[in-house]
Amino acid sequence: MSVIQPDRRFPAEPAAPKRPVRFSDNPVFRRFGPPFRAEVELRDCEVEGEIPEALNGAFYRVGPDYQYPPKCPDNIPFDGEGHVAMFRICGGHVDFRSRYVRTQRYKAQEAARRSLFGMYRNPATDDASVKGLSRGTANTHVLHHAGKLMALKEDSPPVVLDPNTLATLDDRFDFGGQLASRTFTAHPKFDPHTGEMLAFGYEATGEASDDVAVYAIDRRGRVTWEAWIKVPYVGMLHDFAVTQTHIAFLVIPMATSVAQMKLGGVHFAWDSALPSWLGIMRRGGDGKDIRWLKGPERCATHVMGAFSEGERIYLDMDMARKNQFPFFPNANGEPYDPVGAEGRITRLSADLSRKSATYDMEVLFPHPGILPRQDDRYHTVPYRYGFMPTMDATRPFDERLANVLTQPVNCWTRFDHATRSAATFFAGPASTLQECCFVPRARNAPEGDGYLIGIANRLLEGRSDLVLVDTLHMEDGAVAAVRLPFRLNAGIHGWWLGSEHLAPFR
Repeated sequence: MSVIQPDRRFPAEPAAPKRPVRFSDNPVFRRFGPPFRAEVELRDCEVEGEIPEALNGAFYRVGPDYQYPPKCPDNIPFDGEGHVAMFRICGGHVDFRSRYVRTQRYKAQEAARRSLFGMYRNPATDDASVKGLSRGTANTHVLHHAGKLMALKEDSPPVVLDPNTLATLDDRFDFGGQLASRTFTAHPKFDPHTGEMLAFGYEATGEASDDVAVYAIDRRGRVTWEAWIKVPYVGMLHDFAVTQTHIAFLVIPMATSVAQMKLGGVHFAWDSALPSWLGIMRRGGDGKDIRWLKGPERCATHVMGAFSEGERIYLDMDMARKNQFPFFPNANGEPYDPVGAEGRITRLSADLSRKSATYDMEVLFPHPGILPRQDDRYHTVPYRYGFMPTMDATRPFDERLANVLTQPVNCWTRFDHATRSAATFFAGPASTLQECCFVPRARNAPEGDGYLIGIANRLLEGRSDLVLVDTLHMEDGAVAAVRLPFRLNAGIHGWWLGSEHLAPFR
C-alpha cells in the first residue's frame, strides 16, 4: 500500500487566524469596494435582447480579487488573487462559471486561512513561511495558445487552466522547462500567418534586474527563438509591440524603486525626471541591434496595434502625460494628476534607416480612455480598426453617483484609422464599462466586423452584465445583455475562445 506524503510547501494544518475575516476595516476596500470572493456556477443566465445564433464559444475574463484581507493595509487593489470568469455561449444560451486560480500563493493562504504575502511585488514583506513559493497571482490576462488556457501575471510564469471547468492544471508553467526567464508578460502577441506567440519577460533574472528575455513560441508550444536585451533603466514594461519584422518596447518612468521596497513599500514609483525610451530590435535576431530612442516623460502601458512599413515602425498606444496609476506614488511627492493621467490613442513611429535619436508622436483621437484592443487577427500587420473603453462627460450622468464617480468610463469606442472617425456605444447613465474584447462575426469576417463583448457594472443595482455590441452599429446600443444577479470583481483583460477548442455545449 502506497502512502501519500503531505505537500511540504504548505502548512500541514492551517494556522489559527488571530481574528475573524473582516474586509471593511482595510483602507484598500474602503476606497475600491469589497472583493467578490464567491465561486459561482449559474446555468442558463437571464438574457435581455438576443445573442446571435452563430456565436458559439466562451468569453473569459480575469481580475484581482482578494482572498483574505491584505497582510499590509496600504497594499494596492491590483494585488488580489486571480479570479477567472467564463461565459459559455451557444445557441443563444449562456452558462456562467467563476473560479479562483489555484496559484502557489492562493493554496498557501488557503491552508493558513490568512494573507501571507505582503506589499505588491515586494517579497521582503512576506511571511517567512512562504519563502521560495511563487508570488504570482495570475490576475491580469487569460488567453489560449497551443491547446492551453493560461492565466497571466507579468511577474511570474503562466498558470494553466482547464478551458471547460477552470480547474488549475499547472500552478507554474514554464513550457516544459523551455522558459529561462523568471517572468512572463501578460500581453503576448500572435502572428496571424505563423500562429506563433511572441512574448517577453522583464526583470527576467530577478527583482530589479535590467534583463529582458524575448521569445517566440510556435503553435505546438515549442520555444523557437530566444533573445536577451538590457533596458536603459528598470521599471514597468507591461506591454510591447510586435510587427512582421520588428519588436519594440516603451520604457516609461514607472521605475522600480529598491529604496521604496526596503522601506516596506510597493515595487514602483513614478519618476518624472526620467525620459521615456523606445527600444526597437529586429524580430528573430540576437537583440544586439536594439536601438534606444529618447522621448519625453509619458505613461503608456497598452498597445492597440503595431506594424512595419520597410524600416519604419508604427505602434499605437493609450498615452498620457503623467502617471496613470493613482496607487503608485510619485517619487517627487507630487499629488496624482487625474487630468495628466488621461490617455489618448497616440501613434509612435520611427524610421530606422535614419540616425535620429528620438521618435515621433501623434495623438490620433481626442477620446480619453484606457485598455485599447484590436481585432486580434491583425496582430503584427497593418490594421484599420481599434477599440477602447472611453470617458464621455457629455453623456447623461445619474446625479446619485456624483459622489462616487467623477470620470466614469461609460463608453466603448470604435476607431477607424483609415477615415480618422469614431463611433461610440454608451452603457447608460448609471453604468461603467470594463475592457472590451472583439469577436469576429464569422471566422472569415472582414476586419472589425463582429461584436464587442465585456462587463458593464450597473452601479445603482449593485450587479454586473455581460454586454454584446455590434461593431457595425455601435450607437444602436447593446444587441444583448447577460444579466447577472450579482456584482463581479473588477476585471482587467479578457479573451474569446471558439467552440472548436471546447467540450460540446450541453
